Amino acid sequence: MRIDVESDHVSASTKHLVFAYYVTGHGFGHATRVVEVVRNLILAGHDVHVVTGAPDFVFTTEIQSPRLFLRKLVLDCGAVQADALTVDRLASLEKYSETAVVPRASILAAEVEWLNSIKPDLVVSDVVPVACRAAADAGIRSVCVTNFSWDFIYAEYVMAAGIHHRSIVWQIAEDYSHCEFLIRLPGYCPMPAFRDVIDVPLVVRRLHKYRKEVRKDLGIGEDVKLVILNFGGQLSGARRLRDAIVLGYQLQRVPGRDLCIPDWYANAENELGLRTGSPTVEMAENSFHMKSYTEDFDILHGDLQGLSDTITFLNNLVDLDAVYDSGKNTEKHWMRERMAAAGIFNWEEEIFVARAPGRLDVVGGIADYSGSLVLQMPIREACHVAVQINHPSKHRLWKHAQARQNVKGKGSTPVLQIVSYGSELSNRSPTFDMDLSDFMDGEQPISYQKAKEYFAKDPSQKWAAYVAGVILVLMTELGVHFENSISMLVSSAVPEGKGVSSSASVEVASMSSIAAAHGLDISPRELALLCQKVENHIVGAPCGVMDQMTSACGEANKLLAMICQPAEVLGLVDIPNHIRFWGIDSGIRHSIGGADYGSVRVGAFMGLKMVKSIASTRLSQSFSSSNGNADELEEDGVELLQTEASLDYLCNLSPHRCEALYSKMFPDSMLGEVFLKQYADHNDPVTIIDDKRSYGVRAAARHPIYENFRVKAFKALLTSAASDEQLTALGELMYQCHYSYSACGLGSDGTDRLVQLVQEMQHKKKSNTEDTTLYGAKITGGGSGGTICAIGRNCLRSSQQILEIQQRYKGATGYLPFVFEGSSPGAGKFGYLRIRRRSPPKLT
Repeated sequence: MRIDVESDHVSASTKHLVFAYYVTGHGFGHATRVVEVVRNLILAGHDVHVVTGAPDFVFTTEIQSPRLFLRKLVLDCGAVQADALTVDRLASLEKYSETAVVPRASILAAEVEWLNSIKPDLVVSDVVPVACRAAADAGIRSVCVTNFSWDFIYAEYVMAAGIHHRSIVWQIAEDYSHCEFLIRLPGYCPMPAFRDVIDVPLVVRRLHKYRKEVRKDLGIGEDVKLVILNFGGQLSGARRLRDAIVLGYQLQRVPGRDLCIPDWYANAENELGLRTGSPTVEMAENSFHMKSYTEDFDILHGDLQGLSDTITFLNNLVDLDAVYDSGKNTEKHWMRERMAAAGIFNWEEEIFVARAPGRLDVVGGIADYSGSLVLQMPIREACHVAVQINHPSKHRLWKHAQARQNVKGKGSTPVLQIVSYGSELSNRSPTFDMDLSDFMDGEQPISYQKAKEYFAKDPSQKWAAYVAGVILVLMTELGVHFENSISMLVSSAVPEGKGVSSSASVEVASMSSIAAAHGLDISPRELALLCQKVENHIVGAPCGVMDQMTSACGEANKLLAMICQPAEVLGLVDIPNHIRFWGIDSGIRHSIGGADYGSVRVGAFMGLKMVKSIASTRLSQSFSSSNGNADELEEDGVELLQTEASLDYLCNLSPHRCEALYSKMFPDSMLGEVFLKQYADHNDPVTIIDDKRSYGVRAAARHPIYENFRVKAFKALLTSAASDEQLTALGELMYQCHYSYSACGLGSDGTDRLVQLVQEMQHKKKSNTEDTTLYGAKITGGGSGGTICAIGRNCLRSSQQILEIQQRYKGATGYLPFVFEGSSPGAGKFGYLRIRRRSPPKLT
């Protein structure tokens, strides 16, 4: 399909299409595969322009048609062989540089001109990198068809030829990232550059001659054995074709050593933000050095979806029974966590695993509690929770828990035991346990307030409220009875205090795993709302619902669009291929339980109460002045006033109504006792007004009204034609949001500095060859520190500028920011894993 940037028109014909098909210059194998695809496209009545370095006869022998157009051109070079069986890795990289890197500007100019001349509906690449970028520059959609990509192949060459060649790999990955999706053929290797993947069966040529005919033509007898020798770039033992056990459309992986992405490339997302690919094609880092999980677990339910962090988590489960030597390469705190975790699982029983990602607040932020539309992206970092349930008599108890039950003298009763990794990062205990009977008051669950007090008794174990709290919410809201003991292992890669919803990911993963283990069918939306109750009422943090909704309902590489009234999911918004979002951590710890966030929320609810009061007063005055005659009620509009007098959410007030009637009547601030005397209550169930405290009202009330408008505009712009104007407008909306946060008192020096650095990158004097690629940034989530979200073009230059910002921030503050890049599926999309250990560890 062709995209007309000027008219925003997309044209596609169901009768006749034009394809531009680029074929790699690496041998004839790709060309012969493409022949069969091209032949069928032509039989369907379409025109195909093939760009290839292969001889014409490869195509014309099979296809004699005026609809086939051949263009002889080499745009990549594949692998250079030193001899029949040996790849010269350095020569391959140098040849590619000579073929596609040095003349890159002229190649792109020529290809864009040619594409515009033939006006194809779609560009197909197998698998020429620069073709994807040329298509994007020409405004034409593109797809790739392959079972391997040159960034992966060359990444391994770089390891041998020298790390200074890695810019070639990054450029190839950046080129691939411009295609719509990858049509992935069986026998594939990792291809991290692609956002979306569609798996298809083997593509093969028609049978021309039978086996006997071929042997006869070659003069080879039927009794002669043939051995085929082929070259490759991987070490012995790596399984490139997954042993080619064909099951339907997929190739079944068998136990063994997987192909791996080199560390320098796998970690490139934090250096240059280059990994744009779907997590379905990510592989575990250092996989050559890890025991394959398939040797140790039967996966009875669920799908790993190729997520490298999930594979790592399962491997960590495998290793739990290992004996750790505290004197050899093992920190004491890590050893303590691992030993505690190793003791809670019965390896003969099933284990349930759930996964929930953090989120990057693109736009919407704190306006969620006022009912705003929000756009949120699930990030790549996620929390995993493993759960096992056992009858109390079979449950493996820690010694102090056993002693506690002995003192009570009631025999074996249900117990909850939790181990949480990473405790040293936040000065908390790595373990928590309790008798589940502590959640009961007679025949009924205890109140949320009592639970809040229960977890607050010991500051080092207050964290357990996020995990154990889901059990009480399930008991209270759904009437669930927990009669068995529960063991839980929590392992989160979502950093705490950075404003990317580490708490929501823990809550959602915990509740998802508990629900799976107990056979509870809870929709992702309902689960998110239940998790919000955990944070609001048991943890005591007055958050909105967008964090939990994104973690539960989000999908990789898409923005979750939701109206928070209280949680109406509008759908998923595709992130256009030419746009990318980054999160950059300021290093300033964020807490939505802090006084600033809570006071701004109170100010917003005060403003809502004032709007309703003002509207009611105006309505009464209008009726009085008209003596009840509805025809005379023109000023302000009676219907609008009636709606505003019963306003449920502040965001349902439009900006122009706010300016016309209410904004000037909001006080800058108001003392708590004055407000309560005049209005009695602010009607927010999760915050309490302090009589002696002064609350900002005008800025806090105006922010969600205007933020809701900004988010609506942002969502509409994402679907507009790709242009600099589009990106500039999107960036401007983000800047406006950022300064509105500051007006509310939710800014910070660190986040302001990062946003300023983005602005400097955007507005600094541009050279003839370097255009602006970053367009805007804003503080995220609850503000007061944490992470900013930046928007830019999906290109190598943007990634380099993010790296420069990272280094400049470190130079100014001494802190190297963590860069969040990439996305992954929400808990609902992931589902859950039900696993069983194949060979229980031997007791020693």
